[in-house]
Amino acid sequence: MRQKIVAGNWKMNKTLEEATALASEVMGMVADEVRGNVKVIFCTPFPYLLPVKNLLGNNARIAVGAQNCSEHESGAYTGETSALMLKSLNVPYVILGHSERRQYFGENGKLLAKKIDMALKHTLTPIFCCGEPLEVREKNEHEKLVKQQVEESLFHLDAASLQKIVIAYEPVWAIGTGKTATAQQAQEMHAVIRKHLASKFGQAVADTIIILYGGSVNAANAKELFSCPDVDGGLVGGASLKSREFTDIIKSA
Repeated sequence: MRQKIVAGNWKMNKTLEEATALASEVMGMVADEVRGNVKVIFCTPFPYLLPVKNLLGNNARIAVGAQNCSEHESGAYTGETSALMLKSLNVPYVILGHSERRQYFGENGKLLAKKIDMALKHTLTPIFCCGEPLEVREKNEHEKLVKQQVEESLFHLDAASLQKIVIAYEPVWAIGTGKTATAQQAQEMHAVIRKHLASKFGQAVADTIIILYGGSVNAANAKELFSCPDVDGGLVGGASLKSREFTDIIKSA
């Protein structure tokens, strides 16, 4: 049975004081209220990775993750953070290919394949994001685009490497808009991704891959979304900044 994961993408939000308060509140609520085997990940801004990690201590249920890393090992790349640096902090997860990175920073499939390779080289678990904008879905080309995104960044891997990756399907039209894909739409796309992985790596491998849904997940819709057979949890944006709502989402996994 695949691990259930609920990851919170804090994006560029919170002061250090607010970040540690949020982490403390969620940590306490999870300890008191969450009975399942769900893995929780705080994907914090870079400056807060170590403070939040230290706050968590040896918490087995909650981990930290970065929101990006460089495709380069090291060097004259001012402002960048390498996978090796994250490894040195014992940060186990990193989000790669988020739609905001694709849209605002021009990241493409070829670049993301390099980032995937660098993250895996340093034993990080990538949370690889894919998903379509509204105009692509309206043209009924969303399956084609998402398959292409997966192929460009993941199909160069061998099966063992693929199994070290978490995929997050995030329809861009549902991120931060309040619009959420229906449970049926989410399940359909997760099944498409899993089937596409099976075409390259075999069904047995595809069935082991954790695929999260992201896109305006909240406490009201999480239970229905997470009950879909191919949806293994969520990558949560705005709702992860509210301790009570994020905990309620975790409890839905």
